Amino acid sequence: MPHVKVKTSSGSVNFHYTISTPTHTSTKSINKNLPTVIFIHPVYIAQDIYHPQFSDPQLRRFNLIAIDSRSHGETTGKVSKNFGRVEAAEDIYKFMEALKLPACHFFGMSMGACISLQVAITYPQKVLSLYMVSPLPLEEPQEVREGRQEIFDCWAEAFKNPKRFDESALLDAVYGALQLGFNSVESSLISAMRARTIPQAMRNWPPSKIDEMHTVSVKFFADRKPHPRSSLEKVVCPLTLIHCAGDIAYPIQYAQEFLDALHDAGVNARMHVIDDACHFGSVTHPKEINPIFHDFVIQNTKGLIPPAPAQITSPFEANLIKAGWAQDECDSDYEI
Repeated sequence: MPHVKVKTSSGSVNFHYTISTPTHTSTKSINKNLPTVIFIHPVYIAQDIYHPQFSDPQLRRFNLIAIDSRSHGETTGKVSKNFGRVEAAEDIYKFMEALKLPACHFFGMSMGACISLQVAITYPQKVLSLYMVSPLPLEEPQEVREGRQEIFDCWAEAFKNPKRFDESALLDAVYGALQLGFNSVESSLISAMRARTIPQAMRNWPPSKIDEMHTVSVKFFADRKPHPRSSLEKVVCPLTLIHCAGDIAYPIQYAQEFLDALHDAGVNARMHVIDDACHFGSVTHPKEINPIFHDFVIQNTKGLIPPAPAQITSPFEANLIKAGWAQDECDSDYEI
């Protein structure tokens, strides 16, 4: 899968990304006659998290692009102490410019939804529609801030003694992240994503870069302030919110407050509720989330789109199988 180097106000970054089309599992260019979707992942797990979308034949009617954000996956580049949603949105804009991408549809989850919204505010000409799964509240609740800090503290503790790596502390951090994202749900696919993510995280967040981890996993969330109405008024594309009803961090009241703020700003926004879905619901509930997104893109695309390809392969499949994913398991039948 390719990389592209870009220069931003936050410094140079070498983005790792994936492009899938109806006819290519992984390629370097889009089909210019089709809608293009950019997927922006949440904190901790990089683009692998979108395997359930890239393996969906209906979504593969479109160009699908997944990108590893700074300090995640295989992307490399320093994270400045003031890195937040504005800087992250600039990263996406520069990435789009480097690949000469047209205006795109955006699918973002959690932190990725926050970044996608900022792209629509700062670079509205680049966004055709926004699909926000598990959007962040207007402000981070204190108890969730503390939870994110605790995950970070456990990770930092694992590396505190240079002579003895504390595996139990690292596992505590991993457990906390899984609890936040998946309600401690277990499945073969989630286990494979965890197996893929831990080595990447250890490479991206060693002791020498522990401050960068704190910036992207704690400060990014804790330092956010509500967008003023004047900012939200800059969103000119249609927007769909997906609230995952099983989300232990953010009850529906936060999504409703956000939806009300969008409506007050005149944004064309609506919300769907997915019963029982966890915070990273696109992994556990793709059968509910994917069709809504497919129809949303179709509704906001001019012209006819060819039917779904007869056979496709997810670009993430091979690595997930290598990490232990059992393809014959029905991952919708997960266990708590």
